Amino acid sequence: MNSRIAWLALFSTAGLCPAQQPVAPRPAPSGVFEVNGIAAKVNGQAITKSELNFRLAPIYAQLAAQFPRRGAEFERQVLDAREKLLQEMIDREIILSEFKVLEGKGANLPEHVVDKEVKRQIQSNFNGSEAKFDEELKRARMTRDGYRKMTREQLIVQAMRAEHFSDAPPPLPGEIEREYNEVKDKLRDTSKDVITFNKIFLPRLDADNPLATPETQLALAEKVAAEAKGGADVAELAKKHSRDAFASEGGFQKDVPRTDLQPEFASIIFAAKDGDVVGPLEDPVGFTIVKITKINQGPYPPLSEVRDMIEERVKTKKNAKTYEKWISGKRKSAMIEKKI
Repeated sequence: MNSRIAWLALFSTAGLCPAQQPVAPRPAPSGVFEVNGIAAKVNGQAITKSELNFRLAPIYAQLAAQFPRRGAEFERQVLDAREKLLQEMIDREIILSEFKVLEGKGANLPEHVVDKEVKRQIQSNFNGSEAKFDEELKRARMTRDGYRKMTREQLIVQAMRAEHFSDAPPPLPGEIEREYNEVKDKLRDTSKDVITFNKIFLPRLDADNPLATPETQLALAEKVAAEAKGGADVAELAKKHSRDAFASEGGFQKDVPRTDLQPEFASIIFAAKDGDVVGPLEDPVGFTIVKITKINQGPYPPLSEVRDMIEERVKTKKNAKTYEKWISGKRKSAMIEKKI
């Protein structure tokens, strides 16, 4: 069990929160960010709204940046994400009850494995900033001990899945190569990502235009973005409309480290391609439009370093149907009570 847990710690996909949730002028979907109370109970174990919202926060932040006007599609995606996360957390509690039986027989998750995974998540989701991590914990009313407990449980669940469903035939070389190519982007050192772009920034309130409001500034940002996407010279648009220190230079910024960007913005921008125009994106102070010149990604680990982990992922995929049948049966026998 311990060897499986150890490699799982190298590739947990349960990365959680950004450093900052954009403050929107429109309300969030009803109930999404209520922090007190119970979201669900599984066999008497509570899943708190605080933990659910903490896991939802990075998704909400990215969607809020992408949908400045919010609207029905924004609401739908946020609520769909919440429902998916809650189901994952319910399944987690079901699997954890299985692990408790094994704990009585000596199964254990080494503390250093949990510490390593927490450190990885801070690096991945908070650009390595302990201060940003603590800020998000405070916003969600969660302690470091609570976050560590949540991470430990996630690792146990992944290990239990691998332990129970490891009878798939050995992965073929081609299967290993395909899986590596699919996931290597998540394995690379994102702290070494850099990007070159032209940026147009429109503040929510423009000191040069006393009649401007957040709504008129958003409308202007949408108009400018449409012009940029239609082929207009972004540098000239920046000189005319942008209100930051780079406006006179056409908004040009070279080799900006990913770690200098807000995590939710970085997730959106680095998912685009060279030449793309992205935006308008919203944050608490204004609206941003970016035309990407060049993205230079951090290095991937060679397949030789992560082969064992990739092989386990292939086995897990092969056993997906078996796992779903197993967890469906466990759901039927568990006492599950959803509160939201």
